[in-house]
Amino acid sequence: MEGLYSYQNSYLFVFVFLVIGLMLPVVALFIGKLLRPDKPNIIKASTYESGIEPIHDSRVQFNVRYYLFGLLFVIFDVETVFLYPWAVAYEKLGIFSLIEMLIFVFMLGIGLAYAWKKKVLKWT
Repeated sequence: MEGLYSYQNSYLFVFVFLVIGLMLPVVALFIGKLLRPDKPNIIKASTYESGIEPIHDSRVQFNVRYYLFGLLFVIFDVETVFLYPWAVAYEKLGIFSLIEMLIFVFMLGIGLAYAWKKKVLKWT
């Protein structure tokens, strides 16, 4: 009977944390709505741009290369997230993990070569 109780008790803790995690932002937003002043007018609803009236359209087209550079940065940043713990625990993991990591780095190298071939890394 003791084992069954502790098993159900662990799910009870998860359920309580889930309810608290969902209710905390809802309650905080509701209390904020009750306490904040609400006096809308035209001046408050206008667009603010450093104290100057906006003169251009807010939609600006960006060069797609910014997006591609950002995407490549994220990909290779995630690579370091995987490589660092592996390098720290290399002696414990053995040769099998070395082979796995070489395969991982090889696949990233293929992606870099593909981006290079498509001239994504060329700025001009």
